[in-house]
Amino acid sequence: MVWVRAEYAGALAVVSTWIAALVPWNVTYSTGVSGGSVLFVRFPFFQVRYAFGVPAARRVSLSDPLSATAFQAGQTIQAAYQVWTVGAAVLAVAVVFAAVYYRYEDAVEAGPIDPVRLLGGLLTLVGVVLAAATYLLLTRGFPGVPIPLGVVLLLVFGGVLLTVERE
Repeated sequence: MVWVRAEYAGALAVVSTWIAALVPWNVTYSTGVSGGSVLFVRFPFFQVRYAFGVPAARRVSLSDPLSATAFQAGQTIQAAYQVWTVGAAVLAVAVVFAAVYYRYEDAVEAGPIDPVRLLGGLLTLVGVVLAAATYLLLTRGFPGVPIPLGVVLLLVFGGVLLTVERE
């Protein structure tokens, strides 16, 4: 069964990459944190933290992967944040390539590498890396259960792009 026609594969690759950059890869709701609860919404390039009833924390906090990793320095979950940073870097490469592909489609298509397969491979790699970050959050004592929304989406997009029939 063909998921997408060959003539639309390039557009799907570009749009899938941009969507992957905008969808949160992980959502975690933690209760019992200093007498309150915290909602983490982790996008590939930033994290939004909403604190409810936690007296020492700002109600809403925004951080990028590097500053979030630095904040977790010395904690058991620092490795999860480091893996997230790697996933964000790989996705940044994919987003830049998707923008170049969108702007110079004919030149990129004439190149030695199939751009649809390249973006599919990059999205799959990001999905696997962020799945590892989710696993680390789950197993390193982080309170709450991380829900890997974007991870599933990345793996689906990557799989579709890797299996599309090209002409």
